[in-house]
Amino acid sequence: MSDTKPTISFDVSAVAAELLSMRDLIRYGVSRFNEAELWYGHGMSNALDEAVFIALSSLHLPLNITESYFDSRLTLAEREQVLALYQRRIIERIPAAYLTNEAWFTGLKFYVNENVLVPRSPIAELIENRFEPWVDPEQVDSILDLCTGSGCIGIASAYAFEWADVDIADISPAALDVARQNVKNHQLEDQVTVYESDLFSALEGRKYDIIVTNPPYVDAEDMSLLPDEFKSEPELGLTAGNDGLDLVKVILNQAANYMNPNGILVVEVGNSQHALEELLPEVDFYWLEFERGGDGVFLLTYEQLLQHKDSFQFS
Repeated sequence: MSDTKPTISFDVSAVAAELLSMRDLIRYGVSRFNEAELWYGHGMSNALDEAVFIALSSLHLPLNITESYFDSRLTLAEREQVLALYQRRIIERIPAAYLTNEAWFTGLKFYVNENVLVPRSPIAELIENRFEPWVDPEQVDSILDLCTGSGCIGIASAYAFEWADVDIADISPAALDVARQNVKNHQLEDQVTVYESDLFSALEGRKYDIIVTNPPYVDAEDMSLLPDEFKSEPELGLTAGNDGLDLVKVILNQAANYMNPNGILVVEVGNSQHALEELLPEVDFYWLEFERGGDGVFLLTYEQLLQHKDSFQFS
């Protein structure tokens, strides 16, 4: 894909000398982003949103500032700073979240770097609704965010269930460094526990009311076709074998051992939904729908996991 994209560059200092206001910078960024045919799939869907996000974040301004700020005149150093990030976004095809080390999920700010996926899961909507009607929120005391990456799902769940114990687990030490930083940033050290774990391997004996996971699920064919922006993300967080189901199969096989009797399992499988339905046509997955868009997320109850236990014995 990268071979077909236009190569766009500009003289940061020369452009910075001509553009004065934030509005000028954002307009210029949108034009260059469109010219470069960037790909948007990391929390924003268009050039304008991404140009605004990069500018506000790099200038340490809140994302909800009033429009009058856009006519503010910036210092030369500030203009060069924003334009340098625009230049990197175009040339290196790096997602904006990595350029700013900032991403948002359920209205919460998270630190991110190239060791974790950029938060963007539709599971955010489930958390905001406290997983109703699938559980009685008042009866939820323990939550596991498996394959946590940045920790965003588990940390957001801790806000939604202030009384619950939340465990977050990942196999990647580098990802867990990011997750620990986010736990600290949100001052949730007493509620959220971090585990280095290959799926459930380090969680023996623990039981949960909700297990929620956004594991790697990209199949081999899709991996070869991903736009350049996705190649900035850790391959460990994306790839999952020829059918995209390598980790999902293990999760289905083992999850019931770590759930309370009224528990639920929520798993995002994205484009691998079709492969999963073909593999297990006898399983009545409940495919969740989201008001803000997104698909490929299924829910199973503890009873369903037991009911289909034999189907989950993969060779």
